[in-house]
Amino acid sequence: MGKWLFRDRYLLILLAVAVFLRLFSTREDWVERFYSLGFYPVISKILRALFGWIPFSIGDLFYIAAFIWLVVKTWKLLKLLKRREARAYLSWMLLRKYVKLTLIMYIVFSVFWGLNYFRQGIEKQLALELKPYSVDDLFALTTLLQQRLNGYAEKIDSVQRLKYNERGLLFGKGVEAYQQVSDTYPFLSYSSSSVKPSIFTPVGHLFGFTGYYNPFSAEAQLKTSIPVFLKPFVVTHEIAHQLGYAKENEASFVAYLACKNSNDLNFIYSVYFEMYRDALFECRLTPNKELVETISKNIHPRVRWDIRDLRIYLQRNQNFIEPFMSGAYDRYLRLNNQPKGRATYNEVIAYLIAYMKKFGPESI
Repeated sequence: MGKWLFRDRYLLILLAVAVFLRLFSTREDWVERFYSLGFYPVISKILRALFGWIPFSIGDLFYIAAFIWLVVKTWKLLKLLKRREARAYLSWMLLRKYVKLTLIMYIVFSVFWGLNYFRQGIEKQLALELKPYSVDDLFALTTLLQQRLNGYAEKIDSVQRLKYNERGLLFGKGVEAYQQVSDTYPFLSYSSSSVKPSIFTPVGHLFGFTGYYNPFSAEAQLKTSIPVFLKPFVVTHEIAHQLGYAKENEASFVAYLACKNSNDLNFIYSVYFEMYRDALFECRLTPNKELVETISKNIHPRVRWDIRDLRIYLQRNQNFIEPFMSGAYDRYLRLNNQPKGRATYNEVIAYLIAYMKKFGPESI
């Protein structure tokens, strides 16, 4: 094994590049300066310009092709095992081939997007102080979010917002939201849009996603069957990933900034609905149950209806596969500098509280 390792120059080069990228990722300041604000915006714009005009998802086709290849290879191995010929198939040469493939995938993923998991990010750009927050801070934020949400709930037209099921309108409004917020925060400027419906929408409930970003094609994907009031937030969340905010809490906070600064009531309502749900979830983890119940009683009827519709949607899509996929995704997040896994989504609350403390309650 050692002999072929040192004789294979291509493998040694791949190993050296992978080790370099891993060491590079340990320096957040380098990642921020040279990758997230340097190389990544260039490669991302090129990919979005290359694939964005195509009406369907090229990245999803990549995934389908990879899945088919994996099934074929697995089937071949099972046939060999049945004929007891696997020993001849599982050679050092084959192992070397798959080691190379794994290294190539890691390098491409890191270079095209993955290094963003190790950047300084929005915390540095807004000079926020992310600290452990108190229960009082949490309830103060939750109350503010509820007030904002109730105010916008009064203005939402149930019939008019159904237009946001139309993809062109929804995606266009998402791009507009970033054009507007970039006037305040130029680093959130977004061009060469590439937002598309997911080909996997019909089976999306098996995987438990509402949207996702494809790092190999720089496409933002939306599961189009989710409730209409969630769609504006999900679209802006995935665009935040396109801008290089890889961590889920950061992407949610960037989506908050984009939607909050939008002129579109449905986008503003959508992000306050999502942030309020996250905050209320965190409140329910505290000992003060009475205060949670008091806050919950003051929800606007429209919000209550939407929460009910969301609950029905989630119950209707329950299945035995999704928990396994969620577990796999949780491990993926932990491997990519998000030690709390899927719970990272709720950590957007820390960003909101830091933002509130720096810019005042009126900023929420």
